[in-house]
Amino acid sequence: MIVSKLPVILAEKKLRVADVVRATGMSKSTLHKLYNEESSRIDFNTIDQLCEFLDVQVGDLFIYKPNTEDVGDQS
Repeated sequence: MIVSKLPVILAEKKLRVADVVRATGMSKSTLHKLYNEESSRIDFNTIDQLCEFLDVQVGDLFIYKPNTEDVGDQS
């Protein structure tokens, strides 16, 4: 699964979602979904805007964590 590090980055920079909304014009709903791990997809333009505003790389925004569910024997 892909995990957003937006809450950590905002905390480190002492910013709130509202600050990002005001500075970028991005949708509050989109940012809250990313912040609260409720988003199932993200637009490249959104990633671009976040990277530019927060001065981070894409790899700083997201991390990959393997799913922990056992798939089971498929034979």
